[in-house]
Amino acid sequence: MSRIGSKLVLLPSGVTIEVMESVVTVKGPKGQLKTMLLPEVAIAIDGNQVKVTRKDDSDDARARHGLIRVLIQNMAVGVSQGYEKKLEIIGVGYKAQMKPLDSARGKVQTLVLNLGHSHPIHFSIPEGVEISQDEKNKNILIIRGIDKQLVGQVAAQIRELREPEPYKGKGVRYLGENVRRKPGKAAVAKAAA
Repeated sequence: MSRIGSKLVLLPSGVTIEVMESVVTVKGPKGQLKTMLLPEVAIAIDGNQVKVTRKDDSDDARARHGLIRVLIQNMAVGVSQGYEKKLEIIGVGYKAQMKPLDSARGKVQTLVLNLGHSHPIHFSIPEGVEISQDEKNKNILIIRGIDKQLVGQVAAQIRELREPEPYKGKGVRYLGENVRRKPGKAAVAKAAA
């Protein structure tokens, strides 16, 4: 039996869960999230506890048992507390700015990044994610949202625009990320002599 799948999901106060046909909906103070319920697993709701069980012992059911439980847990935490990732921009002249754009669909915010390329990069912020800059340090971006997967994906996409390089450490990194540094050619030549 899956050790993760067999744990109960405890819903925080103010969070409700609904299962209609094969769609699981979790509602809370910050919004609502939906996911598809896979046919190999079943959900039993008892007050503020959710138990995920598998219907048989097939390989597919065993593989998806823990997955569905973790997805429900992440949705419950997202609609009650939300998720956030922090990115740090390091480099001379590297900076980020928030710019509103007027489009036919309404106002869309864009993140403009100067990361050492010959042009600024315009990153359109997807719906369901909010990006802001730290009050004290404008080179720290805070990405918030209720969907854990979407928050992580947006953070990874921004980091991918200029990954930290190993010689000077310039680029976009997660706050607190340790980047292994390499010695340059001069340091290697001096050590060999």
